[in-house]
Amino acid sequence: MKLIIQIPCYNEEETLPKTLKELPRKIKGIDEVEWLVIDDGSTDKTIKAAKKHGVDHIVHFKKNRGLAEGFKAGLDACIALGADIIVNTDADNQYDAEDIPKLIQPILDGTADIVIGARPIIQIKHFSFIKKLLQKFGSYVVRRVSNTDIPDAPSGFRAISRDAALKLNVFNAYTYTLETIIQAGRKNMAITWIPVRVNEELRPSRLVKSIPSYIKRSIITIFRIFVVYEPYRFFIRIGLFLFLVGFAIGARFLYYYLVQTGQGHIQSLILASILMVMGFQCILSAFIVDLMAVNRTLLEDIQYRLRKDSANRTTKKRTMK
Repeated sequence: MKLIIQIPCYNEEETLPKTLKELPRKIKGIDEVEWLVIDDGSTDKTIKAAKKHGVDHIVHFKKNRGLAEGFKAGLDACIALGADIIVNTDADNQYDAEDIPKLIQPILDGTADIVIGARPIIQIKHFSFIKKLLQKFGSYVVRRVSNTDIPDAPSGFRAISRDAALKLNVFNAYTYTLETIIQAGRKNMAITWIPVRVNEELRPSRLVKSIPSYIKRSIITIFRIFVVYEPYRFFIRIGLFLFLVGFAIGARFLYYYLVQTGQGHIQSLILASILMVMGFQCILSAFIVDLMAVNRTLLEDIQYRLRKDSANRTTKKRTMK
């Protein structure tokens, strides 16, 4: 059983050594523990610090691509290196590394494919009230869309089985956290969570550059989740709302037309026609995107089979060398 701990990094020369110092090299039930750093186009000495402190593997981007791209590249590299379990953690030592054995235990027991480390959000002092509120709201939305019970969806501290990693896709360029949970829930993966501890803040969050920016990005991410993963419900509700409002306005026009012998209120007739046409188009769109979602599911199944076959061949070649 092989575990690889992956750490996405961007200019983490100062914080990475402390993070690596806390990581385990031996865990009960695991034969090999290796470390992998994804250098996301760092302009400092992150790579040098990683090599100096014993990192086994480094994935390097020449240009900064963002957290989501780094996460995906890390998963691909870990799979190719033969990892049976992948643990993702942050380079700023936010999460307590002593919780890693507890984090991977459900996967070792065969009861989970993905395990999320849930932070005590309310108790974290360096989180602002707005950030705590958005974290909670984002987790609520993810729970509704994914049919899971994860209380801390934005947490980057998570353990992923090899098979689950092969099935995951990330389309959001901002972050991977919410999207991967939704995919896991919709693909009927066994996903659970455990409470984890956090350390003191070493540096300000790179994702939260400012509260207005964080609010804007969070709203866009949550809205996009509904459109991408609930397209039928999204468009059918909008369509029905517009159609019914248009119908009500049209009924009002008809009433005045009959009572007042058809004079006036022509604006109501025009508005009713526009709203009913728009509603009908949205309802048609709901059925079209539902068919597209079915096709996407079929394509993802084909992608999973190809990924699995390719990963197994790559791992076999590495083992034979």
